[in-house]
Amino acid sequence: MALKAIYADIEQAKAELGAQAVLLVHHYQRDEVVRFADFLGDSLELSRVAAEQRQARYIVFCGVNFMAETAAMLCDPNQQVLLPAGDAPCPMARMADVDHAREAWDRLTSIWNDDLIPITYQNSTAALKAFCGQRGGAVCTSSNAERLFKWALAEKGHLIFFPDQWLGTNSALALGISRDRIAVWDPDAPQDSFAQAREATVVVWKGYCHVHTFFTVDHVRKVRAQYPGAGQTDPVRVMDPIHVIVHPECPADVVAAADAYGSTAQIARYVQEASAGSTIAIGTEINMVGRLAREHPDKKIVPLARSLCGAMYRTTPEGLREALRSCVRGNPIHVVRVDPETRRWANLALERMLNL
Repeated sequence: MALKAIYADIEQAKAELGAQAVLLVHHYQRDEVVRFADFLGDSLELSRVAAEQRQARYIVFCGVNFMAETAAMLCDPNQQVLLPAGDAPCPMARMADVDHAREAWDRLTSIWNDDLIPITYQNSTAALKAFCGQRGGAVCTSSNAERLFKWALAEKGHLIFFPDQWLGTNSALALGISRDRIAVWDPDAPQDSFAQAREATVVVWKGYCHVHTFFTVDHVRKVRAQYPGAGQTDPVRVMDPIHVIVHPECPADVVAAADAYGSTAQIARYVQEASAGSTIAIGTEINMVGRLAREHPDKKIVPLARSLCGAMYRTTPEGLREALRSCVRGNPIHVVRVDPETRRWANLALERMLNL
């Protein structure tokens, strides 16, 4: 079926549902899906929006599995959260499971007793969020990780962070924690990890986002060389070089080589607040970079390199149409559910974040 006809079907379904359905869309979604968003944002923004949608019967989440799980935990039990992709697992979220987390926790508490607190990234399973909630910990996002780290280390002397090594490392470094006090926990080598962690203040899980670990310092060097005098219009004026901003899931050396770093929402704000004529290279998912370039024609926005999130790309206009049509029929498909016990403890971890 032609894309134009699919768009018409989506519009019709949205019109029939009215206020019964709210469509939440992450920044990394393709434009063909973003065009139908009621709310567009990053994980933190969309988590807050999901919690506020008390009148909607259906929350249609165009994102990945852990995002829909979070929405299901924050919404009322009588609301239903749908994931139009059916299944869109975040590879990084799969890198940390509760069994491995428990082994790390047991080993570390054998030396630190109760002087340890767990923090998990929003990009993790509901079960891992519940694990942290049960142990006095919290959830964080890329926009508030440093704040959550600061809170955690005011509560306890040590913290363990799941599942992203680089967000954890960059957050710890930003707080002034030296590299020799940051240890990496490899779930496939727990004994070696335990030996290295004994003298650490922060232990970060060996997980990563393939979208952001794709970027290298060489990419930064090349883009600076390509645009040495970006924005130059007056030969007398001092040349305005390119500005490079990256996501904090990038490796620490890439973050250090950039001019700025931030979450998807912070990157969008950085572009919005830049002066006309600026040239900005962005190290994040390519769909978002392309969209920012089109939304800000008065600035030159280029990708640091082309990196695509395959999990986000699983959401298609066809999938969105079928999800909305199922709601019109009153028999929604791809409903995401979280069991009550997991929901209870995971919500406690989320509440600690949202309260901060």
